[in-house]
Amino acid sequence: MNPTPPVDELRYLSGFGNEFSSEALPGALPVGQNSPQKAPYGLYAELFSGTAFTVPRSEARRTWLYRIKPSAEHPSYQRLARQIPGQALGPINPNRLRWDAFALPSEPTDLLEGLLTITATASPDQVSGVSVHVYRANRSMERAFFNADGEWLLVPQQGRLRVVTELGPLEVAPEEILVLPRGLKFRVELLDASARGYICENHGCALRLPDLGPIGSNGLANPRDFLAPVARYEEADRPTQLVQKFLGELWSTELDHSPFDVVAWHGNNVPYKYDLRRFNTIGTVSYDHPDPSIFTVLTAPGAVHGQANVDFVIFPPRWMVAENTFRPPWFHRNLMNEFMGLISGAYDAKADGFSPGGASLHNCMSAHGPDNATTVKAIEADLAPHKIDQTMAFMFETGAVLRATQFALECEHLQRDYDACWSGMRKSFHSEKP
Repeated sequence: MNPTPPVDELRYLSGFGNEFSSEALPGALPVGQNSPQKAPYGLYAELFSGTAFTVPRSEARRTWLYRIKPSAEHPSYQRLARQIPGQALGPINPNRLRWDAFALPSEPTDLLEGLLTITATASPDQVSGVSVHVYRANRSMERAFFNADGEWLLVPQQGRLRVVTELGPLEVAPEEILVLPRGLKFRVELLDASARGYICENHGCALRLPDLGPIGSNGLANPRDFLAPVARYEEADRPTQLVQKFLGELWSTELDHSPFDVVAWHGNNVPYKYDLRRFNTIGTVSYDHPDPSIFTVLTAPGAVHGQANVDFVIFPPRWMVAENTFRPPWFHRNLMNEFMGLISGAYDAKADGFSPGGASLHNCMSAHGPDNATTVKAIEADLAPHKIDQTMAFMFETGAVLRATQFALECEHLQRDYDACWSGMRKSFHSEKP
């Protein structure tokens, strides 16, 4: 590996056309021409396109890479014997579903080997919608990987990761997130003994910051808090297995060099990370629990105006201050489809049964809300200002129905008595004038 400066990071705004550049060697970036006849240092120019060439400029995602060997130099891919559990969708099921945390592996397992698909909006050849996975690992990847099916939003729940990408390395920990563009090659190294978390695979338009509208110019996630890597290359002439996910299946080829040989790059199709603890929450100071859309960190637009292909929403520590109003999220039925996970602490709408590493699924028009114990406590509570603290929950919310996979419906982690948390809700109705 070449000598390189310490890892640094760039400020990055998710979307809206911002472009950045980085070089590990001075003068490695050509000036005035992206693909010159002779690139500096004898490098090859390669265009990494994340959108069609003809999309509006504001939507275009592309990065120029200047690398030691072009990505095109590889033998044919062969289908791997071991595939990701959960590729087959289960039967149609309108019920509310919840899963316990998935156990960490006991055998040596890297992130790819520990990947499980829980739910998806359609089969793996979908061109919109999302798939949701959980990952578990206890060893670093020695191979490289890229996903041809979609963009990855990685949400660690346990264990720190160092993700080596073509554009440079990024470290990510619980209560941070990492976005990896579709097709970007990367390797996941563990910084702790084990790791577990969630992945939202976005098959539609790329994630970006939501518009603020009446909120104004400040609030929610601030652009200055998004970080991208700087160039850091490997010059290693050794066999490297490269795995790709293509239409839900894993295929591999053998390279004679490291695929992380990008010496310089410029563009906006880049990986980036964000610390969820920097989110600027906005809540009520009068009455009623606001819609969860005020907690949107990132969004990917869908075909219907105003209805996202996927929203990434968090429920972070925050003050609850309101007058004469029910404090937990109210009971509701929703057009959107909600997959929830818990990173740390407890979720304020559930007394028990929803633990860190666990998950729940509430699909279109599925009635849900606080469980019985939480409801009783909320109705009887003294309505003083209250701080919800030491917690971080999140939601992947999509306009398309999420179907649980056959694996997720049959696994031992599925809570088959989930509906019981709403049983026995007392009838407090009376006909006397209030």
